[in-house]
Amino acid sequence: MTTFSKQIQEKLKKLPDQPGVYLMRDRRGKVIYIGKAASLRSRVRHYFQSATLRKADPKLRGLIRSIEDFDFMPLKTEAEAAITESQFIKDYKPRYNILLKDDKRFPLLKVDVQHPFPVVASCRLQKKDGALYFGPYTNSTAARAAKDFLERRFGLRQCSPLRPTPENYKHCINDIIRYCSAPCIGKISEEDYRARVEEACAFLRGERPEILKEIRADMEAVSKKLDFEKAAALRDMLLLLHRVTHERAKVRKSAALRREEGAEGVRILQVALALPQPPRVIETFDISNISGTLAVASLVCSVDGLPDKKRYRHFRIRSIEGPDDPGMMAETIRRRYGRLIAEKAPLPDLVLVDGGITQVRAARRELDALGLVHLRVAGLAKRFEELIPDHQDTTPIRLPSDSPALRVLQQIRDEAHRFAIAYHRTLRAKRIRESEIDDIPGIGEKRKQALLHHFVSVARLKRATLEDMATVPGFGVDSARLVLEYLARPIPADPGKKTD
Repeated sequence: MTTFSKQIQEKLKKLPDQPGVYLMRDRRGKVIYIGKAASLRSRVRHYFQSATLRKADPKLRGLIRSIEDFDFMPLKTEAEAAITESQFIKDYKPRYNILLKDDKRFPLLKVDVQHPFPVVASCRLQKKDGALYFGPYTNSTAARAAKDFLERRFGLRQCSPLRPTPENYKHCINDIIRYCSAPCIGKISEEDYRARVEEACAFLRGERPEILKEIRADMEAVSKKLDFEKAAALRDMLLLLHRVTHERAKVRKSAALRREEGAEGVRILQVALALPQPPRVIETFDISNISGTLAVASLVCSVDGLPDKKRYRHFRIRSIEGPDDPGMMAETIRRRYGRLIAEKAPLPDLVLVDGGITQVRAARRELDALGLVHLRVAGLAKRFEELIPDHQDTTPIRLPSDSPALRVLQQIRDEAHRFAIAYHRTLRAKRIRESEIDDIPGIGEKRKQALLHHFVSVARLKRATLEDMATVPGFGVDSARLVLEYLARPIPADPGKKTD
């Protein structure tokens, strides 16, 4: 590790043990590789170990030797990391991401219902062939776990013949060790087998939520056997199917039913958090950034348990540099409620932050400093979906998984996260479009960032005078003139001369 810069070594110490994406940069600050990780700490550190540089293949050694700096973006789940990685690769087009640039797709499950005895198969390309496709899954391990569960749960066959016969059964014992219903030897009719296939497809569409309990039991069982890879795959599959079930349930619910469930969730929250009144108006905050850069916050509001998009807000983080989510949360809370106080605007009944006790404490300190000691705060920690109150007793509260209150919190938390990511993506795309200053000779990454921080956009930079440029940290008259000449602007008068 001693062969790498102090900047890299300092960042390695700050890597969190959670899912996310990382961006490797060369000496000019260009993104040359983007990857995803279940644990940013272990994955990124692996690149900077002497054994990796010694034993890796030539392509990886070339990448490592080109790394001058890196950024990282913690995310909530491995699924989100996989999707964000793919989006980043499309945005930045890094030269070392050859495999993903070759259009490697996420795994799918395929059921060809046109066959007399359909099987569940895995694939990566969806075709217009009359088959049913489910997914995508975040990785092939999760897809295999889903396939394995379906075969065991519904007695589906694994063999390849279009119409299996007793001849195929001679060398097969799947009816003994794999729970196969064995249509090849007449243990089940074609009609009954098809009924099982239809049930399996209904499950994959999210129409049999009760079966999710069986997956959770499987996950806990393999975890007790210390088979953590399979347990993680079952967890990923469970999260995906939960999302499918949740989305389909939302589609099926009428507006009246959603209002009823939202109101019930709000009443339960009042009891759970010992609030003086039901939290009809909840404002939820989330932070999104890459190693502290382009840091943004989102505010999503719900009224009676339902999102109210007219009240959504975005924030650009101004005072915090580097990865400091609690500090960013504190700034956002201070700005939001300082403004409401100044405008004498109504306050919400509850402030919800995405995160655990550190984010809750940061928000609580800012509200107390503003004199809003009666405005309550709670956090929703992603790991176990625990509700973190702001009492002196901050014992986490675990609501039942089918609680309307938990569904209200999850919906608004996920909406805040989506809103923050969308805003961050917009800013990132804008920053990428403004990369024309990348190649200015003699202007490195730090001074480039200083320019963008000072002027916010290249459009404003192009309108700057030499005097404006010379006030940017790290720039003098000569370097300011160099930038303006590169951007093909006529040079204004020197800073010492008066201008009209």
